[in-house]
Amino acid sequence: MSAPTLARTRRLPGWATSFGPQIVVGLMAGVLIGLLARSMPLADDGSPNWLTSTVTTIGSSYVALLTVAVIPLVFTAIVSSIANLRQVANAARLAVQTLLWFAITAFIAVLIGIAVGLITQPGANTSVNPDDAGVPKGSGSWWAFLTGLVPQNFLALGAKTTVTDAGVATTSLSFNVLQLLVIAIAVGIAALKVGKKAEPFLELNASLLAIVQKVLWWIIRLAPIGTAALIAKAVATYGWDAIGQLGVFTLAVYIGLAIVFFVVYPIIVRAHGLSVKQFFFGVWPATQLGFVSRSSIGTLPLTERVTERNLGVPREYASFAVPLGATTKMDGCAAIYPAIAAIFVAQFYGINLSLTDYLLIVVVSVIGSAATAGTTGATVMLTLTLSTLGLPLAGVGLLLAVEPIVDMGRTALNVTGQALVPTIVAKREGILDEELYNAPRNGDPFADEDPELPPAVEKASVTV
Repeated sequence: MSAPTLARTRRLPGWATSFGPQIVVGLMAGVLIGLLARSMPLADDGSPNWLTSTVTTIGSSYVALLTVAVIPLVFTAIVSSIANLRQVANAARLAVQTLLWFAITAFIAVLIGIAVGLITQPGANTSVNPDDAGVPKGSGSWWAFLTGLVPQNFLALGAKTTVTDAGVATTSLSFNVLQLLVIAIAVGIAALKVGKKAEPFLELNASLLAIVQKVLWWIIRLAPIGTAALIAKAVATYGWDAIGQLGVFTLAVYIGLAIVFFVVYPIIVRAHGLSVKQFFFGVWPATQLGFVSRSSIGTLPLTERVTERNLGVPREYASFAVPLGATTKMDGCAAIYPAIAAIFVAQFYGINLSLTDYLLIVVVSVIGSAATAGTTGATVMLTLTLSTLGLPLAGVGLLLAVEPIVDMGRTALNVTGQALVPTIVAKREGILDEELYNAPRNGDPFADEDPELPPAVEKASVTV
């Protein structure tokens, strides 16, 4: 077929078939649908109208699809990341540098969170009634966190049975991501120690990881639809009223997130001689998905893909650093949010925080971010922070009204930071592919590698 014929058969422009613009369209469509659903009357029985119910079902189904492979993804990704360190020169040095930069960026983020909280005074004039706030169950103490790391079984599987008033018993299964992380790290290290005999297992694990990632990439391709439904549900359910009572707090959190995203990260990128524009263009697909999915682990396959393909981080190192970051690197959920939230709760209950309390917030944020475990929401981290400071845990319930709204921004920042650190460390260690980093951003991060193409052709084949 001739070139003119190809041009005539192409119905959509290139931007319309690109993942990023599709997400933006989904966001705009979601807002419009949400406003329409909110303007419609409730059902006769007082339940949400049909449009709200529809977008709620579609949105929850997409999140369920996105998280269904979380458990095999976490296990296989961590084991593979540890195994891949065999192929990286100075593996121990890279691991230390990665953890160090995780701590550095978390330290900066929590200081910004404290500063924003002190300036905005989010809990000084709130009208929220503490008697209406739900009290979270469980303890957020350090001891509970440490004992929770001990796996109860090999699958880190737990069961909970509830009995209704009618006497019907229902059992639900859940996985402890932190325990699974411990198991995966232990298995990965053991496989390295075993050596040659563990090669079949590592090959099987790598194959399983590739399959799980492929399935997740198919699900991620549905992100524009999921985005529209999730945003529509948020607007229809909360509207702009959700920002009303806790508006100053919500605004303070987003100010802190924006400072880190638009000021701190660009300064770090520029200080290492890299293009800020190229970094944001490269990481943007993952940032967008993190915003709507509210899950760092659910976004992990895309974060790892853009870190390798768009930012030029070697696959062997990226496959270690990005999964580790998805479970422990939480500048939004574990640094900015708990700092501002702790100040909010203290002001709400009329408790004065001392310099020691602020130092404790810093310590908890820098070394306790693993408590969030890449899951949706930061309630665990906030509970840990409040209990460490001796603040009322009932304060967690005060913030649940705006949890979905602030969690979108938090996760977007988390995902961006999880791609930033491997990029910076790779640059510092001289292993960053700067040619790939500076390549035009007009491609599809989901394009599959073609083993028959030479690397130069593969890099050039980025059009949709």
